[in-house]
Amino acid sequence: MKAVLQYRASPRLRLRLSALDFPTVVIDEADKGTFRREMRDAEILLHVLEPVTAAVIETAPRLRLIQKIGIGVNTIDLDAARRRGVAVCNMPGTNTQAVAEMTLLLMMATLRRLTLLDRLTRAGQGWALDPEMADDLGELSGRTVGLVGFGSVAKRLLPMLEAVGATVLYTSRRPAVESPIPFVPFREMLPIVDVLSLHLPLTAETTAMIDATVFAAMRRGSILINTARGQLVDEIALVEALTNGHLRGAGLDVFSREPAGADDPLLVLPNVVVTPHLAWLTAETLERCLAVIAENCRRLGTGEALLHRVV
Repeated sequence: MKAVLQYRASPRLRLRLSALDFPTVVIDEADKGTFRREMRDAEILLHVLEPVTAAVIETAPRLRLIQKIGIGVNTIDLDAARRRGVAVCNMPGTNTQAVAEMTLLLMMATLRRLTLLDRLTRAGQGWALDPEMADDLGELSGRTVGLVGFGSVAKRLLPMLEAVGATVLYTSRRPAVESPIPFVPFREMLPIVDVLSLHLPLTAETTAMIDATVFAAMRRGSILINTARGQLVDEIALVEALTNGHLRGAGLDVFSREPAGADDPLLVLPNVVVTPHLAWLTAETLERCLAVIAENCRRLGTGEALLHRVV
């Protein structure tokens, strides 16, 4: 049973994969030719971010399982997998702690303009800041945070936010049966929160839902945090809201086009803090992911029901 991982894996991850009970071929995302060749006799695809299209599935005649390393399966052609009888599984919970911590980090870094201060300090200008900048630095304590979506990451983030003194509200398609914080309809939430944090899957309904009308309804001086999916946000409208000063800033781990290019207009704005869709990535997350990979591959071999099967 052969598995293929299309990812720029670290030496430690390669070592851990080599210890599994089946051979795993690790291929850099940029090496498309080797990927196509190795997929011809692969039974398992360990999927991170590179889209799994119908063409990928059709050119892998022995493929039996697409194991998503993470939660979102929007980068997998589920219909094509279903037609071919290829199972698709994800890993709910494995990266919850890591994403929650990164979300909190982005909130604080955005409010304190951390990347700008880092750049100025490295250039020897950190002690000659414009005095007006003091008015642009803020604390999370005392602010109101609105969680859009109330899944596992948002629930893990909640006590972290409360511990630093933030007031937390949430919105979702429907109120939770039991929740320790108030539910507020989405449109009613916008003018009352200082921080809007996205925790939604990407669907036809949620694509570009954070648009110009949403930014206009948000409180002036508020910030947007996105560790979910880049396509949730109309990025043209976001650039405008950040440029004209209606939004104080944004903390982004995800973009509508990934990897984000150097020409992305969001990357030149001084009030934006960015990371390269790695909120999920920690050594601890990888250990949890490897355990799921090993178990599902064992189950694939024995014919047992797979963990967290989506298709």
